[in-house]
Amino acid sequence: MKDQIRWGIVGPGHIAHSFVKDLKLVTGGELMAVASRSLERAQEFATEYGAPHSFGSYEELFASDLVDVLYIATPHTSHANLSIKAMDQGKHVLCEKPMGVNSGEVERMIEAAERNKVFLMEALWSRFNPAIRKVKQLIENGEIGNIGYLRADFAFYGLDRDEKGRVLNPDLAGGSLLDIGIYPIFLAYLILGKPKSIKATSIFYKTGAETQTSMIFEYANAQAVLYSGLGSNSEMRAEIAGSKGSVFLHPRWHNAQGYSFEKDGEVTGFQLPTNGKGYTHEIEEVHTCLRTGKSQSDLWSYQNSIDLIYLLDSVRKETGIVFPFEQ
Repeated sequence: MKDQIRWGIVGPGHIAHSFVKDLKLVTGGELMAVASRSLERAQEFATEYGAPHSFGSYEELFASDLVDVLYIATPHTSHANLSIKAMDQGKHVLCEKPMGVNSGEVERMIEAAERNKVFLMEALWSRFNPAIRKVKQLIENGEIGNIGYLRADFAFYGLDRDEKGRVLNPDLAGGSLLDIGIYPIFLAYLILGKPKSIKATSIFYKTGAETQTSMIFEYANAQAVLYSGLGSNSEMRAEIAGSKGSVFLHPRWHNAQGYSFEKDGEVTGFQLPTNGKGYTHEIEEVHTCLRTGKSQSDLWSYQNSIDLIYLLDSVRKETGIVFPFEQ
């Protein structure tokens, strides 16, 4: 791999802006190209962030030799198709979460990565957050004893959004679960693994999109109480309680800038700020993997993505969340 890893952006939406701002903070990587279905939109993004190349179709970027790795930042429903097309052209891929909308899509994406011998990773930035990594280490070291309870939520008010837009449109796999419910589910999986059973219930909007989901993940000796919603804001402070103490990820926990540790009646706070908004840490992981010739990350592997989409599928089955294009 070259000294400078060349990035291309697929879909210059809101999250791509945040990603590219953080890319500028990471050494060894540079923005080379951006692609959109609108050439004008791609050119505007390229001008704003200094990318030397822009394309009015995704396929033109996939076929070019200008980039090493692509960041797929389009809506959920196009993740699998675009990632596979890119990998079939020999490009490495960092695909925004959820990697696919169901297990079948994720499996096809991994098959494409293995077939083409390229790198693929789900852009689950919380896995690389310094505070979350530290809390996981504390728990693994037994600092709070045996885990009995985990609570995590993610909510914002989104019912005023355009009904044809990504959030409320079931044709675009809209709803709270895949967009933000993935985060509480991820935390329960990261700390406790796959549950032995799942209970869940959802509320649906007039468009047919799910807008609130409450979940209980049951383990042999623990329960995780999880929530995602578009009908209101929530505290977004995560709690993990054990037999010897508790740890709390500060709001907004999925991108925590620190954590608190409670033991023997005393609470101690620790600051662990992200570099930039926090996308820097997943970018650095991609760079490390590419430079060492890895096809997948040890921190967030193919199996991790398979397990996560299995849990999302299980919640959907329990609550009756089905997208029109799956029927």
